[in-house]
Amino acid sequence: RKKVLVLGSGPIRIGQGIEFDFCSVHCTWAFAKEGYETIIINNNPETVSTDFDIADKLYFEPLTPEDVESIVNLEKPDGAVVQFGGQTAIKLTEALMKMGVPILGTSAENVDAAEDRELFDEILEKCGIPRPSGHTVFTAEEAKKAANELGYPVLVRPSYVLGGQGMQIAINDEDVDEFIGIINRIAQEHPILVDKYLVGKEIEVDAVCDGEDILIPGIMEHIERAGIHSGDSISVYPAQSLDDHVKATIVDYTRKLAQSLHVIGLINIQFIVCGEDVYVIEVNPRSSRTVPYISKVTGIPIVPLATRVILGKKLKEL
Repeated sequence: RKKVLVLGSGPIRIGQGIEFDFCSVHCTWAFAKEGYETIIINNNPETVSTDFDIADKLYFEPLTPEDVESIVNLEKPDGAVVQFGGQTAIKLTEALMKMGVPILGTSAENVDAAEDRELFDEILEKCGIPRPSGHTVFTAEEAKKAANELGYPVLVRPSYVLGGQGMQIAINDEDVDEFIGIINRIAQEHPILVDKYLVGKEIEVDAVCDGEDILIPGIMEHIERAGIHSGDSISVYPAQSLDDHVKATIVDYTRKLAQSLHVIGLINIQFIVCGEDVYVIEVNPRSSRTVPYISKVTGIPIVPLATRVILGKKLKEL
């Protein structure tokens, strides 16, 4: 039997909870159904994915490149799935490729394109999709210059961030200085993003894509204003205050982005709606916190569908 490695999301911490465990477990079950031998790596005793009878093999090890490498050398898996373990698993994509493990689903280059500011901007421009104007900076001086060019208020945050860590709304130069200091304590090696802060409604979409077709189970609307991290924000499904034109735009943008990023499996996109204008603020080529809820509310088995798409099935057949 072919072996597949499913990466969990590790210990629960702020911004990364039990929701990813739901995704890892349902993904494992779907692989088992298709006749694969499943191996889970996760080190959280409180989850279902670390129950002994979920996968064929369970490695209770930290999700670090060194620990994963020793398991890979021992098991020699035919592929790994990183899109169901949140940001923790996504961060291991490059390390796994260096070990020679094929990444199943969305490729590493495309994961990078969604996380990397410059590459992502190019994709948005190609698709003709607007986003809040912003700059990538490395120092407090650059950040202040960028903020004054954009005009306050601005949103200051580290790139490759999880759970809104270090995300702040700055209204003057002093704020920027203070926030950059805080951010540098959290994440040194990545650049800092400074964006124009738009006041509007935040909308979130989870979708499954097979490289061509796309399935959007639902559009969710956040009750809190944009800029409050989605983990601290209550979402409502179905969206309450969007007109048909805005909904159509959101669906169109979702399709374009999923196709441009060659997404195979799950994608999560966050939008801001100001009046009739729709802006994209973030794209994650992985499962998100809202997947379990949308699955339960709509009755659509999103994770099993995404898993079968990762294995090369088409949405039309499913």
